[in-house]
Amino acid sequence: MSKQKVLILGATGHTGESILNGLLKDLESFDVEALVRPSSVDKPQVKNLAAKGVKTRVVDIDGPLDELVKALTGIDVLISAIDATSQLAQLQLVTAAKKAGVKRFVPCAFITVAPAGGVFELRDAKEQVYQDIWKQYVPYTIIDVGYWHQISFPMLPSGRVDYASHMKPKVEIHAGGTAPTLLTDLRDIGPFVARIIKDPRTLNKFVFTYSDVLSENEIFALMEEMSGEKIEQRKYVSADDIIAARDKAAADIKADPANRMAQLMRIRADYKYSKYVRADNTPAYAKYLGYLDARELYPDFQPITFRDFVGELLGGKLEMPHYH
Repeated sequence: MSKQKVLILGATGHTGESILNGLLKDLESFDVEALVRPSSVDKPQVKNLAAKGVKTRVVDIDGPLDELVKALTGIDVLISAIDATSQLAQLQLVTAAKKAGVKRFVPCAFITVAPAGGVFELRDAKEQVYQDIWKQYVPYTIIDVGYWHQISFPMLPSGRVDYASHMKPKVEIHAGGTAPTLLTDLRDIGPFVARIIKDPRTLNKFVFTYSDVLSENEIFALMEEMSGEKIEQRKYVSADDIIAARDKAAADIKADPANRMAQLMRIRADYKYSKYVRADNTPAYAKYLGYLDARELYPDFQPITFRDFVGELLGGKLEMPHYH
């Protein structure tokens, strides 16, 4: 089988970097390049792509359509890992992908499983992109990945895992801590995507990935078991508290649509509402919505379990995800 030429937008972000690394491990199947905005060309992260042997195509995705079509010409698979607050910038990518004859567009999904229609504002922004894909009859695959291991673990009294977390202290239990939720290690997103995009069964489908399905109570219990520490200082956040935080963020955005902090707070609150209050992020609900299960599609691939992740975490072997 000939190589697929894959172009990644957002290759220096968390998800994009994982995807890039996953594809680079299978160079017999993929010829990988990165789509880079002119404003990002001189960033160290972009320059580091060359060290990995990754070529770049430089174009303003908000600029003239003809230039974007030219940049996408010859591409088999276009993958977008654009940042959370720029979802609608993908709309011109859809049109360009159609005109350039891209064989599969993987838009920026890569979140928890949730329905469209007022549950999760970020999911609704993505839905606008999906609807445009369908309207223009562009071949696609939509991939959701649950919640990362890297942002799912609580702090310990000793502080021994603080080195790997941006969120300190992180000892919250939401809506009783009983809702099960899909978990995927950030490092496994790339290997999952590599399998998904060369699989004809996933064309024009939704797919979800995961290694474990755990509640917050189960996560806390596992951390205590493996660390030998008791997490006494827990902060219980009720369903009403989560809903109030969503409402406040929505009001702040309405008052100032450019308030980036309010936008991020709304995303955080929506995640909590969907995962813990509604309990959307489960295999059963994903299948109800029509998703394919990546674990069933690729039984040969053994993802990093949350238990194994915690072992690395306690051993000081992980790094804090760095925000560029």
